Amino acid sequence: MHPMKPVEEPLAVSLLFCTRNRAEQLKPCLDHVARLQTSHSWELIVVDNGSTDGTGQVLSQFKSEASFPMTVLYEGRPGKSRGLNQALPLLRGSIVALIDDDCYVAPDYIDRILEIFEDPRIGFAGGRVELFDPTDIPLTIQTSTEPAYLPPYSYVEPGWILGANMMFRRDVLLSVGGFDVDFGPGTPWYGDDPDVQARAGFAGWWALYAPTVSVAHHHRRKAAAAGPLNRTYSIGTGAYLAKHAISPKTGPIYFRMTARRWYWWVRQALRGGNGLTVLGWEAKGAAGYLALRARRKLSGCAAER
Repeated sequence: MHPMKPVEEPLAVSLLFCTRNRAEQLKPCLDHVARLQTSHSWELIVVDNGSTDGTGQVLSQFKSEASFPMTVLYEGRPGKSRGLNQALPLLRGSIVALIDDDCYVAPDYIDRILEIFEDPRIGFAGGRVELFDPTDIPLTIQTSTEPAYLPPYSYVEPGWILGANMMFRRDVLLSVGGFDVDFGPGTPWYGDDPDVQARAGFAGWWALYAPTVSVAHHHRRKAAAAGPLNRTYSIGTGAYLAKHAISPKTGPIYFRMTARRWYWWVRQALRGGNGLTVLGWEAKGAAGYLALRARRKLSGCAAER
């Protein structure tokens, strides 16, 4: 008779992120994780998404010295969302906190997160994302100092809560099926963050932007990267809007909000702005996503989750 495996105790927070071929950038991220100060129980889970550099060695060394529970997973198939989904069944924390591998958490990060979820209405939330290096371009940041609530069944504006500092109740994240593997780094379309937020919101949960929870984003991108990065995010936004505009559950709100958004881009262009460029990018993303859905329908293939 085999001895029973001990049941692992639940924890307050699971800190989770995915990484790929960024061994040097990963080191300071992990150093800041090691400086977290809290009396609450927590764990770190890192998914190596097919790295071919020294990422594995960096994670192995850090784990050997960690004073807290840490799990390292490997997902060789490309796609951040696919990597994160692999970790979901293993999460022990009641709250799942997600950052990026180039973000630095504040020492009080765990405590500030748990304050948010003292409100039982809140299913997901996000916090402030400051620029770590002032010479980097001010993109993929959220610096508002004003807290803001979002009621259930609402349109989620891309960038309102960034995936670099995003958190969910574990049960909420599991109930909506985790992350859509059609979206996120490693796929044609970003938009993975607002997509999972929208699904949680339309499952009946409130959201909160809480500036008390902060990370510093050290993305290392300079001015020359602004154009390509804006294009990438805009194409992803278009795919995200298309997905929810054609969904029976979210469609009535998302179709209307997409029309309003694109009308605004046209008006902005008439005032001399670059609205038509952005509109073109978003339309490209929408068309690409709709074409994928059409091909799947014709072939009878279901989307991977």
